Amino acid sequence: MQSPPTPFPDATGARRRRLLAAGLALPALPWLAAPALSQVLPQPPAAAGAAGAITAPERALFVRPHLAGMKPGQTLQYGFRHAGTLEAGFDDSVTIHLGPAAEGGCCSARGEFLSGPRSMVLPDLPSATSNPVILYFLERDVREMQRLTRGQQNHFRKRIRLALAERGQMREVTLRWRGQPVAGSEITVSPYLDDPNRMRFERFAGKHYSFVLSEAVPGGVVALRSTVAGEGGAAEPLIEDILTLDGAEPPPPART
Repeated sequence: MQSPPTPFPDATGARRRRLLAAGLALPALPWLAAPALSQVLPQPPAAAGAAGAITAPERALFVRPHLAGMKPGQTLQYGFRHAGTLEAGFDDSVTIHLGPAAEGGCCSARGEFLSGPRSMVLPDLPSATSNPVILYFLERDVREMQRLTRGQQNHFRKRIRLALAERGQMREVTLRWRGQPVAGSEITVSPYLDDPNRMRFERFAGKHYSFVLSEAVPGGVVALRSTVAGEGGAAEPLIEDILTLDGAEPPPPART
């Protein structure tokens, strides 16, 4: 599969300029090339028009300081489940280790995404304010899309970024955390439905993503999910990956 000749040929001029300024539309720049998208995305000017502003889904995922209130030495722990009829499922874990940021305070981040032969090599982030587990989840997802379709990772990254900028849906939800109701939000997007290259991976073109966030939980991320519906109306999905927050470990006690 060949990448489009321009980063986002179907984006408006204002949108394309905004994405380029944010460092998101560079065709050779994976989202993990920068320390974190929270450092790449600028705050939009107060007078910016709607076409040039960062959308609410983008802000919630990539700009919001999910790690506010976390402390160096804490770890965020997530469960990961891969299921569906396409191939054998498995359960695994994801851990984000937080340390002092390069400039002091919190946080630097080191990720352990899955284990054994499934583990994904990730760069350490010397400074992060948004939770990098979102980027890590998406990075694994596009690598899986490449494995299954033989398409280009960069093409799938660009489709996800464009869809979040142009068509991401966001709604307020009430969740339960530690037995208590908490406020949160859910962002949903289906980035490949209008992909001009979808015939090359038609089996997976309906892939749907859900991001559930809440400022009331450690690290701000409650659950991430990507789903390909079952073929022929089957009740069980073809593929489903779900990452869910298990909790956060406190920092070790200070040495005396």
